[in-house]
Amino acid sequence: MTANAWVQTGVFATVLLALGFPLGAHLARVLSGEQTFLSRLTDPIDRWLLAAAGVDPNEEMTWQRYATALLLFSAAGIAVVFVMQLMQGLLPLNPDHLPNVGPALAFNTAVSFATNTNWQSYGGETTLSYFTQMLGLGVQNFVSAAAGIAVMAALLRGFARHSTATIGNFYADLVRITTKVLAPLALLLAVVLVSQGVVQTFAAAHQVTTLESGAPQVIAVGPVASQEAIKQLGTNGGGFFNVNSAHPFENPTPLSNLLELVAILLIPVACCFAFGRLVRDRRQGWAIFAAMTILFAAALAVALPSEQRGTPALAAAGADLAATGAQPGGNMEGKEVRFGVTNSVLWAVATTAASNGSVNSMHDSFTPIGGLVPIVMMQLGEVVYGGVGSGLYGMLLFALVTVFIGGLMVGRTPEYLGKKIEAFEMKMVMVAILVPALAVLVGTALGAALPAGRAGILNPGAHGFSEILYAFSSASNNNGSAFAGLTANSDFYNILLGLAMLAGRFLVAVPVLAIAGSLASKKLVPASAGTLPTHGPLFITMLVGTVILVGALTFVPALALGPIVEQIQQITQGVPR
Repeated sequence: MTANAWVQTGVFATVLLALGFPLGAHLARVLSGEQTFLSRLTDPIDRWLLAAAGVDPNEEMTWQRYATALLLFSAAGIAVVFVMQLMQGLLPLNPDHLPNVGPALAFNTAVSFATNTNWQSYGGETTLSYFTQMLGLGVQNFVSAAAGIAVMAALLRGFARHSTATIGNFYADLVRITTKVLAPLALLLAVVLVSQGVVQTFAAAHQVTTLESGAPQVIAVGPVASQEAIKQLGTNGGGFFNVNSAHPFENPTPLSNLLELVAILLIPVACCFAFGRLVRDRRQGWAIFAAMTILFAAALAVALPSEQRGTPALAAAGADLAATGAQPGGNMEGKEVRFGVTNSVLWAVATTAASNGSVNSMHDSFTPIGGLVPIVMMQLGEVVYGGVGSGLYGMLLFALVTVFIGGLMVGRTPEYLGKKIEAFEMKMVMVAILVPALAVLVGTALGAALPAGRAGILNPGAHGFSEILYAFSSASNNNGSAFAGLTANSDFYNILLGLAMLAGRFLVAVPVLAIAGSLASKKLVPASAGTLPTHGPLFITMLVGTVILVGALTFVPALALGPIVEQIQQITQGVPR
């Protein structure tokens, strides 16, 4: 790593930790129903919203009712966004007169935003009106993120409570998370982004004449800053523009880049510290945070040198790959000059460590190993910080696997945070871990084997396979980024990827809620000499090993057919990426 890379990474990590720790304390108070500095402003709003919906916030739910509420609310969101797209041409705030969206693409997009995936098979500025972007996708950016945190809150209550059948109220959690956490942060970030040059307007696209050739050009604008703020904070990732956060109207300056990058991981990091507070043992939160950070640092340590070295094809073409004060060096294909290699790789690792999916460079143009890292980060289950809420509850599933393995090693029933982990919990854990993996592998196999899937491949061979593998890894783990060389806007990919998104979201969240309900009903078990401590270096090491081992056993054969063989070809045959 260059000195510049160390400085950029150090600044990012320092800002992230400095903001994430106090936000974790605030989030813990919100999820506990305690008063916060925002309560006087937001409590009347919360009461009005819940009363309008006919919800009694004091009425607790069993895990079955909580899961039902989550599914019904998400289904309603999918239906509204789907119909909104089909009727777009008739709705207001459409100054560029964009037509209705086709059914397959509308289904894919509605599912994508309701599952916090934000996969986009379209160019935002040429497909969706301001009305659809704001009241359709923008609203889902808030509530899908809040739903993920709500499921996390339910699981944490399962650990913290004992001998009870309830785990909270989904609608009350959803409202208070939105009004007390997501909305204030998004408002603050949007204002700062506007100061950096991110556009926020209802004006139609500008028709201009270029200075170079005198040809006409259309410059799209719109209410971007408000969408940009919540897409990053909610680990949503959908871009107002087709090129996402590489667009100068979404991410114009190095400062806007740093702020958006921090925003991607801010709430996931805060969730770790909120976890420690809610289970009344802050060491537990630090342990989970440490495991996530080790995995994040390892990914960065692989991807950054690979991109900094460049490729044999670039060297053979006479490109200067050395990093100097005048140039970033390395593989700059598909990267913005204003960001360079370090900020592009840091963003790529962060956006796939979280279930964010926004990009400030084209991952399809990375080196084979540089592109392998984002794929692996998604395939690990988006648990390295992960999505808002979903990252923590995903990592806690691996923590349960870890204590289960530890229990097998010493011949006793595993325990975690004072609760015995028994057969029901482990069955639900296996469902939640294996369903996304199954969706990735089955979807990739269908895409590579069927003519409709192969028709979307623009780069035959190993890289084309990598593009399909990336797409289903992204969809099944609710990420949303893509290797852009795959033509995904077809009925085949829109429907199949949409189904993968549904499985990756709800066939994980529902088992997590089942675990929460089971744990809440259990009695607390006092720690004994045989209890595995879950806050020390040994447990952190075992947890990191478990995450890597599960990912390796599941996906190494598929990776060997794509980015690994592509890297070997590049080295031995000089095959350009």
